[in-house]
Amino acid sequence: MKILVTGGTTFVSKSIAEYLVNKNNEIYVLNRGTRQQVEGVHLIRADRSSLENQLSNIEFDVIIDVNAYKEKDITNLLQSGVKFSEYIFISSGAVYPEYGIQPFREIGEIAENYFWGNYGKNKIAAERVLENIKQRTYILRPCYLYGPYNNIYRESFVFDCAMNRRKFYIPGNGSMKLQFFYVSDICRFIEILLKDRPEQRVFNIGNTQRISVKEWVDLCYQIVGETVEYVQVSGSVPQKNYFPFPKFEYELDVSRLSEWIKNTTDIYQGLQQSYEWYRENQSEVRKKNYIEYIDKEWKHCG
Repeated sequence: MKILVTGGTTFVSKSIAEYLVNKNNEIYVLNRGTRQQVEGVHLIRADRSSLENQLSNIEFDVIIDVNAYKEKDITNLLQSGVKFSEYIFISSGAVYPEYGIQPFREIGEIAENYFWGNYGKNKIAAERVLENIKQRTYILRPCYLYGPYNNIYRESFVFDCAMNRRKFYIPGNGSMKLQFFYVSDICRFIEILLKDRPEQRVFNIGNTQRISVKEWVDLCYQIVGETVEYVQVSGSVPQKNYFPFPKFEYELDVSRLSEWIKNTTDIYQGLQQSYEWYRENQSEVRKKNYIEYIDKEWKHCG
């Protein structure tokens, strides 16, 4: 198939481009050309906020839109003259309001979520643009994605703490549940969509089982080969200052997804792959100052 992947140089978009080019598809990537490209792809060097006629002479079977974060991102692409038959949009589980009934179902209400703010609100607006196009569309709403190429400072933060034999400052007793999905599994599901074209057009993306914060940190330390010593943080300390997830526990209903993809990657195996990549590519992660904050606020930490 002739496929356009927006982005194609970091985390999810890079994983998708690499996966599909290895499946002998003809992959085009749309980005500004400032990073190394996946081997075998065709680069369309452009900024999607100011597209001219770079796309008007190519007809794609599918657009896989990974880096649209607001309504204008999609309208710019659609108004560029690009020709395509199908559109797959990577949206987010952040489109569900915090007050909604959990687990969140695809047919449930979508509305601004207090914890996600404009990010979720803008993803909703982007989704609604696609409701009015004539081509077949799929909307994927993932939970927390992880795996190689992850440039977001999540599992890599825990790996850093483990590699430096630090105590880990955990929110409360660590019982808050997190829902993950391995990045290669979303690539596999996209391949299923392209092959089987299910009638359902909106899919939540996530593992069927959630994992507690403590269990997740334990696994990360175990993979590094260290034993974790916890310090519980409670009270009024903002969780976002020292921990990579907001203080919001949510669950996506993934029963629709589970009808199509039966075997997903075990989280221990997935984190092992994440760690192996991170050890060799630490400079590719956008690190936040969690450790600096901890050292400043709690000077006794190890």
